[in-house]
Amino acid sequence: MNKKALNTLEYFKIIEKLTDFAGSKHGKELCQNLLPSNDLDLIINLQQQTTDAQIRILKKGSAHFNGIHDIRPSVMRLKVESPLNTKELLQISSNLDATLRIKAYGGYSGLDISPEQTGDSLTNIFADLEPLSDLNNEIKRCIIAEEELADDSSPELKRIRRSIKNANDKIQNEISKIMSSSQAKNILQENIVTMRNGRYCLPVKSEYKNHFQGMVHDQSSTGSTFFIEPLSVVKLNNEIKELSMKEKEEIEIILKDLSYMSAQYLYEIENNFTLLSDLDFIFARATLSITMKGTEPKFNNKGYINIKKARHPLIDKNKVVPIDITIGRDYTMLIITGPNTGGKTVSLKTVGLLTVMGQSGLHIPAFDDSELAIFKEVYADIGDEQSIEQSLSTFSSHMTNIVTILEKADHESLVLFDELGAGTDPTEGAALAISILSYLKNRNIRTLATTHYSELKVYALSTPGIINASCEFDIETLRPTYRLLIGIPGKSNAFAISSKLGLPDFIIKEANKYIGQQEKSFEDLLSELEVNRIQIENEKEEISRYRLEIEQLNKSLEKKSTSIELQRERILNEAKEDARKLLTDAKDYADESIRKYNKWLQTGQNIKDMEDERTSLREKLETHSNRLNRKSNKLNKKVSPDTLKVGDSVHVNTLGLDGIVGSLPNPKGDLQVQMGILNSMVNIKDISLSNNKNNAEPDNPKPDRSIIKQSKAMSISTEINLIGKTVDEALPDLDKYLDDAYLSRLSMVRVIHGRGTGALKAAIHKHLRRIKYIKGYHLAEYNEGGDGVTIVEFK
Repeated sequence: MNKKALNTLEYFKIIEKLTDFAGSKHGKELCQNLLPSNDLDLIINLQQQTTDAQIRILKKGSAHFNGIHDIRPSVMRLKVESPLNTKELLQISSNLDATLRIKAYGGYSGLDISPEQTGDSLTNIFADLEPLSDLNNEIKRCIIAEEELADDSSPELKRIRRSIKNANDKIQNEISKIMSSSQAKNILQENIVTMRNGRYCLPVKSEYKNHFQGMVHDQSSTGSTFFIEPLSVVKLNNEIKELSMKEKEEIEIILKDLSYMSAQYLYEIENNFTLLSDLDFIFARATLSITMKGTEPKFNNKGYINIKKARHPLIDKNKVVPIDITIGRDYTMLIITGPNTGGKTVSLKTVGLLTVMGQSGLHIPAFDDSELAIFKEVYADIGDEQSIEQSLSTFSSHMTNIVTILEKADHESLVLFDELGAGTDPTEGAALAISILSYLKNRNIRTLATTHYSELKVYALSTPGIINASCEFDIETLRPTYRLLIGIPGKSNAFAISSKLGLPDFIIKEANKYIGQQEKSFEDLLSELEVNRIQIENEKEEISRYRLEIEQLNKSLEKKSTSIELQRERILNEAKEDARKLLTDAKDYADESIRKYNKWLQTGQNIKDMEDERTSLREKLETHSNRLNRKSNKLNKKVSPDTLKVGDSVHVNTLGLDGIVGSLPNPKGDLQVQMGILNSMVNIKDISLSNNKNNAEPDNPKPDRSIIKQSKAMSISTEINLIGKTVDEALPDLDKYLDDAYLSRLSMVRVIHGRGTGALKAAIHKHLRRIKYIKGYHLAEYNEGGDGVTIVEFK
């Protein structure tokens, strides 16, 4: 793709931003050399890699590619079996450290049995990295710094350095003796030891040089001091010299061994460097995408562009106004009109720049599902092309560029014209512009052009395959909104802007006289279209707002409905659980009572214990009954005054009775309820709708016998105690008890009257003979109370 268009579209400024995100030198080189491609498969692969790296960054944080060195020269030396120096080996070690770190970031760690299976386009790249831990550890063990090897690099090196140390210690001792002697003060210029030619020397005064035994190695610039090696340490210095040579030889051997070991992994070392650089390049693209809130576009080979909410990446993202641009499906040419500084050129550059960015594998700052076409070339004639050096005017320079574009452009090109035909006579310029656009349209070349010429607006309106677009301008504020409106031609608004800026009205009216009627009609039509567009947009916004409110209400209703359903299920489950617990408790208690009775019958237990057990059982049953009634009352639905009607069946919660509504609630909520023979005023808060839909008439209630029997059976005792009562007191109580026992379907009961004088027993027996539902009676056995108790059997 031609560099001129890339420069015009400021593509290389994007590349500068991209390069800043790379961590390694070679990664930066890959960024700097990035150019658009027209290979669809390659573009899709690059885009997928950028997306996958972006996802990894958002999940795990940034990957760090520092410490990666260009080891390609070292690799070339290893190929020719040339040993490496310490710096080169340390660079290989640094690359292996980065390899281990990046491989772990990719989900591959040395401790894992199997790698993390992400299944993205980067998985295989991470998997191919080889940290070569054995080689890396050996280099680190031997080399401490660029100029220093460890003593433990080899046994021989350790021995040599120990010998050097011992020789140095001996020299220090000898020199210390000389310096501490009585003659040293006079002979030595200073009480210090210096090194000359790698040998230990003492600074001797010139007048004593012949009195000091040793070898002269140097003298001061003034000649007053001679640097003499004492004769007693010459041999030791010679020994150190020899040992130093052996140390150097041993170091060369160690470096040669490390180089040989590295050469065994030549492919892995070189491949690691390539993969790390590629990953650095990929993650730089992903980081750029995150900073500019980019997305992966779709691509096609059909010349179709559909960019949603596109933002120019070089404009502050807090100030740039997103635009929607579509071209290539229903129309192949877009003519953008509008006032100066309204955003026409920015719209043009945005389309071109996002196209070349996408074809370079970079994400574009636009909404998801934006689509770009693959173009072999992008041509742009944008900006002031005046050339002083070539003595070309602005028009001539533009036309020279346009001629080149017309020669080279084809149906696989994207052409961008800014102010086509400007810089010359408007009539001729408009005619030339129409002719150029017709030529490009006939060749099916995707073209975007900006203009101020009304002739081009009319041309777009009258020509199939070409459509107008405009950059919106707010007349009231004299400011552009930078919104691109496709399908609507724009106005230059020269008169309106001039009037707002204070140009006298009479001058504007005079100017109107010089505009033809056709031009006036056309501008009036544009104004009417603009007013209608604004009205339609306002209505659309209002409809969208209503739709959003409806959706929110629906969601709120669904949420409440779900909550009510969950609450209902919870209450039912709690009720079922309570019932189950009550039944279980009742069964267990009944079983225990039966076991006790059986035991008492066998052992002749005291009658008082049996009475206490019966009383306890009766109390427990009453307690459970009350709990069930309370639960039932809680589950009853509250009654609304609007839904209540005279004659409805209700349950009075405070009295525990069912009844019929006799009147509607008054303002205080009080109403008449007929409960059998009882007519009472109750509050609506104390009633609930009854499930019994067939209540009898209030003045003639017909209670359900099964309900009465169940109620009696829950509380009736199997015996009555009449001891201490007179005959007149006992017989009514006995009558009521026997009626209740008979209704409860008890087969027999015990009547406790005691022995006493026998009068009460005789009266009871006489009374029992007159009752029709009594099958028979007899005195109890001795162990059941004897003649103090009468057993009564029912029919």
